[in-house]
Amino acid sequence: MGLLEQCEAAFGAAGLYQVLGVRREASGDEIRRGYHRVSLRVHPDRAAPDRKEEATRHFQLLGKVYAVLSDQEQRALYDEQGIVDEESDALSQDRDWEEYWRLLFKKITIKDIEDFEKKYKGSEEELADVKAAYEDFKGDIDKIMESVLCVDYTDEPRIRKIIQQAIDSGEVPSYKVFVKESKQKMNARKRRAQEEAKEAEKTREELGLGDGEDDLKALIQSRNKDRKKEIDDFLAQMEAKYGNNSKKGGKKTAPKKAKK
Repeated sequence: MGLLEQCEAAFGAAGLYQVLGVRREASGDEIRRGYHRVSLRVHPDRAAPDRKEEATRHFQLLGKVYAVLSDQEQRALYDEQGIVDEESDALSQDRDWEEYWRLLFKKITIKDIEDFEKKYKGSEEELADVKAAYEDFKGDIDKIMESVLCVDYTDEPRIRKIIQQAIDSGEVPSYKVFVKESKQKMNARKRRAQEEAKEAEKTREELGLGDGEDDLKALIQSRNKDRKKEIDDFLAQMEAKYGNNSKKGGKKTAPKKAKK
């Protein structure tokens, strides 16, 4: 089974850009950022024991997707012909994809995350991200709140205000799912967020944690994959901004065709 077929089976998307959640016209930095964001969510170290094997397979696939799209020649081949050079050195079965990932992204600290959040909230970058998420998800506020960095349910009024102002000014279209959202759905989202916050606080108490950096690290490590999504997004954004430069894949060989 080729890379495209494996992506379809694992992620429900055969398109390499779809797998990383980026546009076909995405820049190299955007592709790197997309790879990092998605790979953090499936990283084997973050998976539950019973899902570690599956997470490892998905993680390896993401590495291959990035290897293709970060290589100028392979990306051009994929864009023009819809095929992947399955026999290239970049897609070698012997490559250690976890080591490849570590070389691409340096480790950051909790302070980096906190500093980023302070700068990001209310910035032009956040405004652009909110508007882009609104359009990408056709006004689905559940998905918008999950996608935008550094937000929790207490930020929803602020996020809604940003979107409504953009609608009023004609910057973005008006989607019925946003402007006509039921109070029942709003309340359900709020309840879910409050329950997660309570679970996190309970975990802090059970572990005897305070507010120090080491305590925060311990809390993050104790939370399951879904509840760590927001901190994963912080990491993806920060490491994509400050990580090492990516390396291109190996030399080309005759391409082996695969369906797009």
